[in-house]
Amino acid sequence: MKKYFLKTGVFSILIFLVFVASCSGQVKKDLSKNSEREQKKFWFGQPKLIKTQGSGLYDNVHCGLEDKAGVLWFGTTGEGVYRYDGKSFTQFTTKDGLNSNKVWSILEDKLGNIWFGTDAGVCRYDGNVITKVPMTEANFNTFYNNPIAKNAVWSMLQDKKGKIWFGTDEGVYSYNGKTFARFLDNKDIKNDSGLSLKSVQCMLEDKNGNVWFGSGPMAFEGIGFYDGKSLTKYRPNNESWIRKIIEDKNGNLLFATRRFGVFYYDLSVDKADGKTFSNFSKPPDLINNSLNDILKDKAGNIWFASDYGKYIGDTLGGVWRSNFSVEKIKEQAFIKHSTIEAFFMLEDSAGNIWVGTRNTGLYRFDGKIFTSFSE
Repeated sequence: MKKYFLKTGVFSILIFLVFVASCSGQVKKDLSKNSEREQKKFWFGQPKLIKTQGSGLYDNVHCGLEDKAGVLWFGTTGEGVYRYDGKSFTQFTTKDGLNSNKVWSILEDKLGNIWFGTDAGVCRYDGNVITKVPMTEANFNTFYNNPIAKNAVWSMLQDKKGKIWFGTDEGVYSYNGKTFARFLDNKDIKNDSGLSLKSVQCMLEDKNGNVWFGSGPMAFEGIGFYDGKSLTKYRPNNESWIRKIIEDKNGNLLFATRRFGVFYYDLSVDKADGKTFSNFSKPPDLINNSLNDILKDKAGNIWFASDYGKYIGDTLGGVWRSNFSVEKIKEQAFIKHSTIEAFFMLEDSAGNIWVGTRNTGLYRFDGKIFTSFSE
């Protein structure tokens, strides 16, 4: 009898190993966070980013980051999140705990948790599982004065003090590690500009500790500036849609806009007065209404990403690089590296530039060539 159990046990183990080997090259379908066996499958990956959720031509790789361990994360507008460990991609969708496969923003907090802002709220990954984090203050749509089931999280920021900010359809919320609070519910904030801070697409804390907000569709409020006491609105050239805010190598600010390219803000002044915005030159073949992202690399160069080309109807945009000089803002030399339809850019610790494109495409530029990492 002992020999029988021994033989059947060995046979079972062999069958299990064959099963695991046969599954290791397949895309994950159903994942259970409660099953140890399924948890192991959670980490099996593919050498390229493979779509499994039926996303379309106009979906894209929208956001991303490199975490403290050197792992890359990419959020998409229809395929959830992809994790890249340098060898293979692992996809996370609603089956793995996300509250939506449309991911607008990603943040790693100071504790190493990864936050995902989606069109249905926010989720947090602690290294083992993805958990939905209810924003209990955000269950009523004051913009349309109707209750809502979803609250899109377009942007996230953790400030120097550790507080996490969320730019949502319902305005800006903050999280102190225990509870959420609606930013504008603080009666001590002076808001003479009457900003609602709804649909904030981007946020940045500058070197002086001020927080900048970039407004998007629905609100179209331009730039919001918060100095710790007062909230002020700026609209350089009457621009109302801000897509990205970054710091240059000197700590000054660049604002990527929907209609007018990039504005430059000199933080050497003692106080933001709304009068020191100036035009930052853009690539000559980058047309208005096409700029999606800007990036500052480790060398201080500024990169531009667009999904439209020079001519009307041309769907090919491009990726450009500029050697930035404060003294020659209007005399930049631009190099066009690609004609791909670019939406998002990220520089990794090795200096590679990753570019997310239409049709959930992903490319890596190593300084010489672009390599596709999508099917």
